[in-house]
Amino acid sequence: MKRTIAALASACAVGAIIATSVGAGTAEPASAAPAGNDGRIKNVIYLLGDGMGRTHVTAGRERFYGANGRLVMETLPSHGFVSTYAVEKKSGQPGQADFAPNYVTDSASAATAWSSGVKTYNAALGVDAKGTSVPTVMEMAKQAGYRTGNVSTAEITDATPAGQMSHALARGCQGPVYSAKSCQDTAVTGGELPTSDLRVTPIAKQIARNGTADVILGGGLSRFDTTDEKALRDQGYDVLGSPKDQTVATKADLANAQGGKVFGLFNKGNLTVEKSKQDNPSSAEAKEPTLAEMTTKSIELLGKDGGKGNGFYLQVEGALIDKRSHANDAAQTLEEIKAFDDAVAAALDFAKKDGHTLVVVTADHECAGFNIIEKGSFTNAEAANPPVNVDSGNTANNSTPSRAGGNTKDATRSTGIVNGAGAADPHNFAPATFRSADDPAGVKDGSKEASLWLTYLSGNHTGADVPVYSYGAGSEKLQGTVDNTDLFGIVADALRLR
Repeated sequence: MKRTIAALASACAVGAIIATSVGAGTAEPASAAPAGNDGRIKNVIYLLGDGMGRTHVTAGRERFYGANGRLVMETLPSHGFVSTYAVEKKSGQPGQADFAPNYVTDSASAATAWSSGVKTYNAALGVDAKGTSVPTVMEMAKQAGYRTGNVSTAEITDATPAGQMSHALARGCQGPVYSAKSCQDTAVTGGELPTSDLRVTPIAKQIARNGTADVILGGGLSRFDTTDEKALRDQGYDVLGSPKDQTVATKADLANAQGGKVFGLFNKGNLTVEKSKQDNPSSAEAKEPTLAEMTTKSIELLGKDGGKGNGFYLQVEGALIDKRSHANDAAQTLEEIKAFDDAVAAALDFAKKDGHTLVVVTADHECAGFNIIEKGSFTNAEAANPPVNVDSGNTANNSTPSRAGGNTKDATRSTGIVNGAGAADPHNFAPATFRSADDPAGVKDGSKEASLWLTYLSGNHTGADVPVYSYGAGSEKLQGTVDNTDLFGIVADALRLR
């Protein structure tokens, strides 16, 4: 099935929608920039650890730096939390009579919240909960003369990067092979949509034609085809590799890139997890750049105007924290947290030297209920009889457990200690154990002597608040608890877009 793409002349046309119609946050204009900068933030680097909850950060810290250490993101001066809930289809916004919250978001509705300042339903991108297209902050920045970049370790058509560069009723409408069912959502629109509607045009087609991001780096080459490559080259993009030939770009291609517009996809799907590259250093996948390398190169490319322009807006996603948490694979989750933190280090290093850059580090949601449990213990899921309610005498506790006294480990439901390899076994609920930076040199991952014992609550997202860390003028607005829609206003105001 082919879709008409004439409506895709420029996604910036969507950005022409009056920004005040977007229920953005209440942040005040950025201030208190470094001396000599006239109070101005020129650049914003927005880094997302997809699925990264507070425990992900804690586990990463203890694994790589120990109890008294810190991840780079934790060294940023401003700390806070972000509420992440979505809304149901056809819902109004918070405060409106028809507001209907959904307490657990997905990446698409979360991306729309910080990109466009509105709550929407899970799976929606760049539209509100009633299906109306809303402008994204990256589109607004592009219109205002900023350089723009979008980097991810996922397919670039996946929800988080696509949230800045597309408008879709259903996040699965990525391309090149798709169906009306994967792109349309009649529950939102109330009927069949015309095939030329932007919101049912595959995300890859939109990205290749709208020019929203000057630098696009990540995975997902198989989503793009010959016509997409031509559209990109016609706009002046230096295309690394080739969608036409399905030739992925390499780390060497990225290092040599010099253009003002660069499009580079390094895997036909998501990029390879860091642990796999470490374990197989001679593999073709090991030629993929790290997230830190893509971040550093993006900053270099976006800053090539020598400071003559307005500045730049760059979004960077560490996507595989989420994807490995869904799989309950603690070993790979930990390595992805470290890889993401290395990208934060690259951004922070630039910001400290530059003096007029706001760095925001956060997550879209928490994934899988990641937990650190006591060394030598086990989870309730492994117990023949979970612990009894020892507070049953409390009149405020109206739940009397029907099970007998328990907290006894059930051998049929637990295969013992694992190290990320048993996630596919439905009977394996055992903790994954890892040596930490505080352990003696001889302690091995997967042993009972290892001090970091990790487990998961589920294989899905949770509704927990997520951390936010920031550096630069305007970061004081991210202390305490904010909503994910507030992030839109904070970035938009820092770049003076409204």
